[in-house]
Amino acid sequence: MEPRLAKCLLVAKVLVADGMMTEDERVFLGATMARLGLNEDERRRVIDLEGWDEAEPIVKALPEDEKLDLVDTLMTAASADGRLSKLEAETLKKISAALGVA
Repeated sequence: MEPRLAKCLLVAKVLVADGMMTEDERVFLGATMARLGLNEDERRRVIDLEGWDEAEPIVKALPEDEKLDLVDTLMTAASADGRLSKLEAETLKKISAALGVA
């Protein structure tokens, strides 16, 4: 799995943590996928949450600055709909710890 796909899967994981994805969150995810250059198949994999359990180890192997940049993106994603749910915050904390940047 490409690191850019893994990053988007982790963004999606945060966005769906509270059991729903608002339109603002969909727009954020779409913009993130476009920024990282995902093709249509990769976008489908993210939307279907295909392989999200494999994403953390791939991102964990990245340089520290890339991991910190992703955590910043995850924090922005978590509040993309104007509020930060408890479940989104917990997911963000778990992912940050798994990446070793908590």
